[in-house]
Amino acid sequence: MMTSAPVPSQGGRKATRREWLGLLAIALPCMIYSMDLTVLNLAVPTLTRELKPSASQLLRIIDIYGFMVAGFLMTMGTLGDRIGRRRLLTLGAAFFGLASTVAAFSNSVEMLITMRAVLGIAGATLAPSTLSLIAVMFDDEKERTFAISMWIASFSAGAIIGPVVGGLLIEYLWWGSVFLIAVPPMLLLLVIGPILLPEYRAPNAGRIDLLSALLSLAAVLGLIYGIKHWAEAGFGPLAAVAILAGLSLALVFLRRQAKLADPMVDLAMFRIPAFRAALAINLASILFMFGSFIFLAQYFQLVAGLTPLQAGFWSLPSAIAFTLASFVTPALAARSKPATLMASGLAVSALGFIWLVFAPDLVQIVAASVVFSVGFTPVITLTTGIVVGSAPPERTGAASAMSETSAELGGALGIAVLGSLGAALYRSRMTDIVVPGISADALAPARATLGGALALAAKLTPDQAGPILAQASAAFMAGFHASAILSVAGMLFCIAVTLTVLRDARPGEPH
Repeated sequence: MMTSAPVPSQGGRKATRREWLGLLAIALPCMIYSMDLTVLNLAVPTLTRELKPSASQLLRIIDIYGFMVAGFLMTMGTLGDRIGRRRLLTLGAAFFGLASTVAAFSNSVEMLITMRAVLGIAGATLAPSTLSLIAVMFDDEKERTFAISMWIASFSAGAIIGPVVGGLLIEYLWWGSVFLIAVPPMLLLLVIGPILLPEYRAPNAGRIDLLSALLSLAAVLGLIYGIKHWAEAGFGPLAAVAILAGLSLALVFLRRQAKLADPMVDLAMFRIPAFRAALAINLASILFMFGSFIFLAQYFQLVAGLTPLQAGFWSLPSAIAFTLASFVTPALAARSKPATLMASGLAVSALGFIWLVFAPDLVQIVAASVVFSVGFTPVITLTTGIVVGSAPPERTGAASAMSETSAELGGALGIAVLGSLGAALYRSRMTDIVVPGISADALAPARATLGGALALAAKLTPDQAGPILAQASAAFMAGFHASAILSVAGMLFCIAVTLTVLRDARPGEPH
């Protein structure tokens, strides 16, 4: 059935049983999309033994899925507006299931890298298609907020479930079995999707501009690659060139959109203050959340001395809290203005970051992460609703893709910017370290990273190792605390934007 999408309103039509069942169908691919970002990490040791990839090949196996997702989001969001969002979703699900099956039985590194790339391209169809379908299916503001909350919760659930299920499969089967998790849900979606989900495509939509698609792909890939290289190896010539190339291509892309009669991105949307502000707050929220989680992951293993498995369990409380808060957000949204709820959530996150600065031990640091994660939940839910709702019905696929692309960029920037801040502070506090009997050259790894300090300390006597570990841990925590303080400042700025620009904004209403 082809439907037209009325402009959503606060008191729109109520969803029927079909829409609510359709929401469950939408949650399936979102969960799998999220699981595939992390599920392979546990399989790396076994995969390395059997396929014997080089270090660069192993990095490509892990990273190429996320790169392809980020690079193709804009193209797939616009394509869904043109050929039909349900059609694109089912095509993406079919290719995702097929590529997962082939990836599970890969017998070479090149084959696995290729299938991970195909999975990324197929995965890029899922988020914008599902989010833009929610905008069509749920006309009532309260119901749409609940649907978007469940949409976000499905991604969080995938991140929680993925490592657990993946670990069990690797324990009892083989490394390739982690890919087969995706096949049953995708087959189910192919069966029930056409029954439960409506079809919508933009009326009188033209053909997608191939050059615009290539420009958006190259721009996003350049930016993401440059930012990730910055995070991993520090800011150097390669990162600078990649980021500059990405920004230059993005400028060319935007200039081309201004000249096209039927552009991929309608630049008029950026003239809507609520759209710009919501997109920026969404990016900033994910930037500070992801950046903080990177510090937490290092703290668990390098400062608290936890094993990877123990660190995984200690990271669960914040993920579970975020997921559970997604279920509470709709009830809170029904009782307060969106701007008030968002500002309150940002304030809660700020309190969590302040707690992080003064938390003395592992338990309190985890508790602080739970607080700031809960605070972010209504912010991400409501900004997503405002971004999609600010767009005309025929552009919601492209708007959904922009929301997802901003999230990808926010995550990469959080890791790079906050990670670089922490690394710089660490190095500045370790430059003057002197240990009797240890040469300056031997101390170089300890001056560079906390991991290097731990590796060096393992080779020394307790009397020599003690001062190194104490100073290195203090230097790392200085960077961690500086990141948290910067996050507090970011939250306060976002609160100011929310209470001014988004004062009267509502999810699902053009402004």
